[in-house]
Amino acid sequence: MSGSPEQFDGLAFARSLVGAPGVYRMLGKDDALLYVGKAKNLRKRVESYFARPQMQPRLALLVASVQRMEVVVTRTEAEALLLESQQIRALKPKFNIDLKDDKSYPYLWLTTQDEFPRITYYRGAKEKSGRYFGPFPSAWAVKETVESLQKLFLLRTCDDTMFSHRTRPCLQHQIKRCSAPCVGLVDKLEYQTQVGHVVNFLTGKSQQIVSDIGTAMEQSAAELDFEKAAKYRDQIQALRRISANHYVQGSGDLDAVAVKIEQGMACVVALFFRNGLNLGSKSFYPKLPTEMDEAEVLASFLAQFYTEQPAPPEILLPISLEDADTIEAVLSDCAGYKVKLRSNTRAERAQLVAMAERTAATSLTSQLVAKTTIHARMEALQKLLVLEHPIERIECFDISHTMGESTVASCVVFNAEGPAKAEYRRFSITGITPGDDYAAMHQALTRRYQRIKDGEVKAPDVLLIDGGKGQLAQAFDVLNSLSITTPLVVGVAKGRARKSGFETLFVGPQMREIWPGPDALGGHLIQQVRDEAHRFAITGHRKQRAKKRETSILEEIEGIGPTRRRAILKAFGGLQGVAKAGVEELMQTSGVQRSLAERIYSAFRGKKTSVSG
Repeated sequence: MSGSPEQFDGLAFARSLVGAPGVYRMLGKDDALLYVGKAKNLRKRVESYFARPQMQPRLALLVASVQRMEVVVTRTEAEALLLESQQIRALKPKFNIDLKDDKSYPYLWLTTQDEFPRITYYRGAKEKSGRYFGPFPSAWAVKETVESLQKLFLLRTCDDTMFSHRTRPCLQHQIKRCSAPCVGLVDKLEYQTQVGHVVNFLTGKSQQIVSDIGTAMEQSAAELDFEKAAKYRDQIQALRRISANHYVQGSGDLDAVAVKIEQGMACVVALFFRNGLNLGSKSFYPKLPTEMDEAEVLASFLAQFYTEQPAPPEILLPISLEDADTIEAVLSDCAGYKVKLRSNTRAERAQLVAMAERTAATSLTSQLVAKTTIHARMEALQKLLVLEHPIERIECFDISHTMGESTVASCVVFNAEGPAKAEYRRFSITGITPGDDYAAMHQALTRRYQRIKDGEVKAPDVLLIDGGKGQLAQAFDVLNSLSITTPLVVGVAKGRARKSGFETLFVGPQMREIWPGPDALGGHLIQQVRDEAHRFAITGHRKQRAKKRETSILEEIEGIGPTRRRAILKAFGGLQGVAKAGVEELMQTSGVQRSLAERIYSAFRGKKTSVSG
């Protein structure tokens, strides 16, 4: 049915439905999706929206906006819940909770297929051989665990290329975080023993490790090898300290999830435990429609999050949920084993739930303070720039490269809630003279603002350019060529003192100069946005440069095949050694004549290749 919101007869529509489980979708003006819901009985559920004489303001606004509805009948309520969560994630309806978290979660990867396995961070499909432990809530949690394991068991973290070309121990060995298997300072049997300890640690068998190391310590002492016995003693003490911080006895595989709602904002916190090992926590700040209670937020979170990420066998909650049985059935089906939601917890599990609740309350308080701060800064910036309307959206561009190599432009977005990281973009700059920042800025702005002109991206109120009048001129050239009259363009230059807080702003086509000073709130916001654009650009540049250098420069030089390339890398201890070598040094490598040595030398210095014989 269609028509104005007043003309839509929800009761008549409900009477046409069957009393079966399914998913319903409410659509408004121009068929904009307003809400997706699931029901055990479609007829009763839809009817309940339109038969209420009084309802919450949120529901009243939703019902008043509906112009038509669609339904999908499913076989079971569990199937309806799964379909609902999929549509919410994909379509992001206005009146549903938006979790805003679509990243895959990182794992710790142990390359057990290698002769000398390494431990490292891993994100993505688990297609490579080896053992995976996790998922961890963040990259930081994985890296912290890897560092602890390095200190305890001295396993390598370097990639295979570096490992196979080492001729002497690296810094990791010198600071006692690696046993240097690359140069034969540890035998295979001893190294594999340490690998076994790592597996036991990550599967909750720390007592087994202590027992094994204790036995080795006693044997070394009996053989009068007191130095080795002391090493084992120190390892046991370190293991006990780390275990005390990482393990929670009896926790097994479970997550503790809690939610806190205040001032229209929500924070959901999940504490992750696998094999009794505390993997850390993660806070989520879902975008809420108004007036939702904690049970609704928790149910929506569980359905969206754990249908994408593997759920543990137990999920601890502070409150019981009306649809707990349905959610359990869906999560069990997705995981391939029984998943249980527990709300009436005792003893240690109750303490874990309380910990999650405290973390949620603390995190939400911090977020509210940050939100208040960003509002104050937005208002101060509006006054600083003398704008009539409030600032709702800011974009900032920056350029990063190393002597013209792998140039990357960044675009970061801030809105009323702070950094809108899902809207950040990077641009790989090509076809310009290396090191030409003006051309790089022109290219990035053209690509971005063509999309804004086409209506694909929302236009900002303020466009910040990291740079002075030259970079600012590129922005005006692009906007004029595209016939775009907004936004207000502001150049951010380092200023006379060349210190943070003493920037000079060039505002508008007239390039009016403003010096906010170190105490101006509006200036603080500009610094925050500019620094974030700088960080995002540098990160992108480094990734692109590293990727480019992974394919060795040697591969691009005529006359160097795989065998000769390996010989050169081995002779100089890696690519950095080759880069520093002179022509005469290169010629000392077997099979490298002067003409080839000169080509190698020139390739690393960006010069034209010599053709002398």
